[in-house]
Amino acid sequence: MLGGMSLFHWIIVLAVVLLLFGGKNKISDLMGDVAKGVKSFKKGLNEDETASAAQRASEPARTIDSTGAPTTVDKTPEVHKVG
Repeated sequence: MLGGMSLFHWIIVLAVVLLLFGGKNKISDLMGDVAKGVKSFKKGLNEDETASAAQRASEPARTIDSTGAPTTVDKTPEVHKVG
């Protein structure tokens, strides 16, 4: 039917053509909206990076404890015989 495409396929093709070419400046409006979305996304990423950098700067620096204090006890337990 109609070159191997069903009526449903032709309706979809017609809808896409009307979306792209119907009305005044549809393609440029669509591309402008895409560009705004990309800019907003990049701005959000930059804000996250600056916020995390500010948070890292406000945290105290972590250092390794160099006092030589043992972290575990190396003492063997005493065994008592009952009896």
